[in-house]
Amino acid sequence: MARIAGVNIPTNKRVLIALTYIHGIGRVKAAEICTKLSIPDERRVNQLSDDEVLRIREMIDADYQVEGDLRRSVSMNIKRLMDLGCYRGLRHRRGLPVRGQRTHTNARTRKGPAKPIAGKKKVTK
Repeated sequence: MARIAGVNIPTNKRVLIALTYIHGIGRVKAAEICTKLSIPDERRVNQLSDDEVLRIREMIDADYQVEGDLRRSVSMNIKRLMDLGCYRGLRHRRGLPVRGQRTHTNARTRKGPAKPIAGKKKVTK
C-alpha cells in the first residue's frame, strides 16, 4: 500500500483515481501530476515502482497544498471572515448558507433538521 501525503491510497485502483483519495487533489490535478511525471493513465498503483511513488510524493509536497495544510488554511480563512464581521463571516457564524442561496425553504444541510414551532396546530375537518 502506497502512502502519499499521509494517506494510504488503494493499491488496486488506477493511479489517476487513487490520487483523488488525497484531500485537495481532484481528477484534474491527478491527471496533471500523471502527465508531468509521464505515468500512463492505465497504470495501477500496485504496478508503480518505488521510485515513481517517491517522485509522486515529492511533487505533491513541493507543488500542491494538501490534507492538513489545506484544511488548516481553509479554516483560517473562514475564521478570518468571522473575526472581520463581514456578511460572509456572519453567515458562517450563524450556520446559514454563505453564497446567496434561499433559506425560506431548503438550506436544510446548513441549518440542520427542521425544528417544530410550538403552538402551530393542524386543522382537521
